[in-house]
Amino acid sequence: QVQLDESGGGLVQAGGSLRLSCAASGRSFSNFAMGWFRQAPGKEREFVGAIRWSGGGIYADSVKGRFTISRDSAKNTVYLQMNSLKPEDTAVYYCAARLSISAATNARDYEYWGQGTQVTVSS
Repeated sequence: QVQLDESGGGLVQAGGSLRLSCAASGRSFSNFAMGWFRQAPGKEREFVGAIRWSGGGIYADSVKGRFTISRDSAKNTVYLQMNSLKPEDTAVYYCAARLSISAATNARDYEYWGQGTQVTVSS
């Protein structure tokens, strides 16, 4: 049973930073790509970024240069470092896992999902 547990969300002022964590358990993740998505109220879930387990990330244009994905393979954990946060970054952030060495931007390509963590950026 694959389990993804996100943490690190919270309330931050515009211009601030947060680091989200996604701890994966249940099996080896050496062949998994991991993604981050977010969903704001009344909006569809959107791609934020993704990383192959071997390294190498891709990002949505809206977060490129501000957000960075990294992973600690020994801890089976993926991180989303968010800097220069804006009010429009406010959303529930979800971690997702995909049994593939390739990262993907479409939510339908991910088999496993975490429960989400709320990020609120005040102006």
